[in-house]
Amino acid sequence: MHFHIVTLFPEVCKAYTDASVLGRAQKTEKGKGAKSRGKKIEVSYYNPRDYAKGKHKKVDDRPYGGGPGMVMAAEPVLKATQKAIGRKKDVKVLIMAPRGKKFDTKMAKNLAKKYKHLVLISGRYEGIDARVKKALKAEEVSVGDYVLTGGELPVLSVVDSVSRQIPGVLGTFESLEEERVSSGEMYTRPEVLEYKGRKYKVPKVLVEGNHKKIEEWRRKKG
Repeated sequence: MHFHIVTLFPEVCKAYTDASVLGRAQKTEKGKGAKSRGKKIEVSYYNPRDYAKGKHKKVDDRPYGGGPGMVMAAEPVLKATQKAIGRKKDVKVLIMAPRGKKFDTKMAKNLAKKYKHLVLISGRYEGIDARVKKALKAEEVSVGDYVLTGGELPVLSVVDSVSRQIPGVLGTFESLEEERVSSGEMYTRPEVLEYKGRKYKVPKVLVEGNHKKIEEWRRKKG
């Protein structure tokens, strides 16, 4: 899977995508036989400001009809996105927007299965000129019923969630919490935690080794 992120602040996203699981998934690890591991994902960035005209590389302007704030101009976003799309096939273009379709695990699985390239457009200011969506036939996606300063966090949520569905990114299928019985309560060593004079114990069922009872406990807690 190749993620193409269109954003005015690539450094914000890059700090996250280059770290931890996503960072490792972008690297080729050399080894013998089964220990060799190729790249599982790629992440590229496209800054609309690089495609803006004029001395100051302006990417926003006042909204038609009046109103507060500024709107991201269509042309720089379209040019940056077209650079990302190129002549590629199996491409899906998503625009991060509060009014968009609610993003969930089902959508993440579908995207990972159907496409080789995801173009994710991150807006700023009061939003993006609506003609961008029309011209690209893009789909608007929302990660929740709230408004953020920009689309970078939603973009990262999509990248993270979709990447998890790609074989090899997490290492094993069992690592996917959504594919196994899990609960909101998780424990690790020590078995008895002492804090401010009180003792907090791990639930007895989890240390007795009865896997059937453990699964039942997890279902109840889930």
